[in-house]
Amino acid sequence: MTNFVEVASDLSFPEGPVALPDGSVVLVEMMKRCITRIMPDATKQVVAEIAGGPNGLAIGPDGALYLCNNGGSFSKQIYNGVTYPGPFDPDLYIGGRIQRVDLDSGEVTDLYTHCDGHELRGPNDIVFDKQGGMWFTEHGIRHGRVFDLTGIYYAKTDGSLIREVIFPCQAPNGIGLSPDGETLYWAETFNGRVFKAKIIGEGEVEKFSSRDPRNCLAGLPGLQYLDSLAVDSDGNVCVATLMNGGITVISPSGEIIEHIATGDPITTNICFGGTDLRTAYITLSGLGKLVSTTWPRPGLKLNF
Repeated sequence: MTNFVEVASDLSFPEGPVALPDGSVVLVEMMKRCITRIMPDATKQVVAEIAGGPNGLAIGPDGALYLCNNGGSFSKQIYNGVTYPGPFDPDLYIGGRIQRVDLDSGEVTDLYTHCDGHELRGPNDIVFDKQGGMWFTEHGIRHGRVFDLTGIYYAKTDGSLIREVIFPCQAPNGIGLSPDGETLYWAETFNGRVFKAKIIGEGEVEKFSSRDPRNCLAGLPGLQYLDSLAVDSDGNVCVATLMNGGITVISPSGEIIEHIATGDPITTNICFGGTDLRTAYITLSGLGKLVSTTWPRPGLKLNF
């Protein structure tokens, strides 16, 4: 049984945690539409109010936060005391976008709302490469009888370039990079699979097909959906697992190493912090909590 420490509670669907050097953790409260910083003494500070649906977060090369805003793709639904991302409500939706958020002032700037004439529907998660470019997933929207086919994107922080690198994908969610920066990983929520692609240049991958079994790192059996992910120092993909609430750890060769249960069916994300990167911060979105635990292996140091 894993021992968890409650870092913060009474959060409104926390997601996108980022551990900062001062011991604080910044995350989004998706249903409250804000970015919140949890200080080492457990006090909360609102960094910025965010219209739409704040989702994945990452620190960029300039020290600012970069945000995947899903536009308000999900309504709030509570069942048996657990909060779930509910059905799409067009009255709440403002359109997807990638945003820059100044960590000190809270100033929010839209960087991208479209790519090649196509609107961003529901950007979800984000990771930076060594060159300072950002890879992000476009989760899309499910509404009525419509289920978007979407993709994986690459963009620069100055607003000068956005490119759809992989298409089509089905509800891509968490995204991460291997320790050498040569493999891109992402999880597809409803397929319960983690895919991989070889990076061959800045914002470029080898020709990808989801039908090629070599591109599927792992798939989970039964009713297990996948959310966001982080990579540890051994190159294992640690992916938040929905329904079977917890973190599933997958080796670079595709072996399921372990599943660490959290007790929340809507466990959505993990990041690593502490001086030795052995502290895992996990968002229990259904219960509205941020918890921590000592991880079996150090996390991978992020590029920024």
